[in-house]
Amino acid sequence: MTASPNSASGIETTFGTAERAAARFLAEQARHEDLGPADDLTTRSLVSPQDEGRVAIVSRGRGVFAGLPVVAEVLSVYQAQLDLEVVQSEGATVRPGDAVARLSGALADLLIVERTILNFLSYLSGIASLTRRFVDETRGTRAEVFDTRKTLPGYRQLAKYAVRAGGGRNHRMGLYDQALVKDNHLAGWLAARAAESPTGARPGLDAVVRQVKQAVPGMVVEVEVDTLAQLEQVLAGPVDIVLLDNMPPPRLREAVALRDRLAPAVELEASGGVNLTTIRAIAETGVERISVGALTHSPTILDLGFDWTGG
Repeated sequence: MTASPNSASGIETTFGTAERAAARFLAEQARHEDLGPADDLTTRSLVSPQDEGRVAIVSRGRGVFAGLPVVAEVLSVYQAQLDLEVVQSEGATVRPGDAVARLSGALADLLIVERTILNFLSYLSGIASLTRRFVDETRGTRAEVFDTRKTLPGYRQLAKYAVRAGGGRNHRMGLYDQALVKDNHLAGWLAARAAESPTGARPGLDAVVRQVKQAVPGMVVEVEVDTLAQLEQVLAGPVDIVLLDNMPPPRLREAVALRDRLAPAVELEASGGVNLTTIRAIAETGVERISVGALTHSPTILDLGFDWTGG
């Protein structure tokens, strides 16, 4: 089962090979945790193989729905004899009482997969819902909302999928697909270069950009800075993105003006201190990107439930 871009919202919800592999891996872990060596003792004690049932997966709150493609992987891993009916598209806004999907078939399978399916859908919908709130705060500005690598192990592909379902953008997936020179990289690199120099002189930060560009040609290179002086040095090199760490809006506006004067093609990303109260002022400074760790490390789940609709 593959989700596609939501035509109503224009959001990107492609669920590809990497997402399916992650979903299957996590579904297998969930099955092992739940069933262990003994299966579902309660269900097997009460339910006959011929018993059937129907349920609607219903939202208990308001939010953005995401994660339905994971259900197909759960059903496959559990070998559940169930039919899935899609009611809501990925990225759709749902309200209390809205059905997002329906399942029908073997009653035992419905009871066994219930919690696993709800865990996935509630968590991923929580990420999508929080992302949408941040995105809504940036409407009318040039800024886009990006996630980070602050994800639970094993969940990165799915968490970042949920960010897309909420209308956000994905930053790098890992350490392998984009170079991001952070403060500790800079501190270590500068100290090492000073130790090599007969005079102890440190090179400008543009030199670190050139070194990374030479080492990984064609790769996007981003550098983190926390002062305007550092920004000016970095802009002298072939940098693609500069991350402005913990700068207040007035300083961000100065950074945008400096970038516009020296290297207008470089994108600026604001990070640090970003929440639903502060993001609007940050977006209005003119930065192109705002990264928000909270999207994936602090979402509140969207409460969903299995509502019995018949046997």
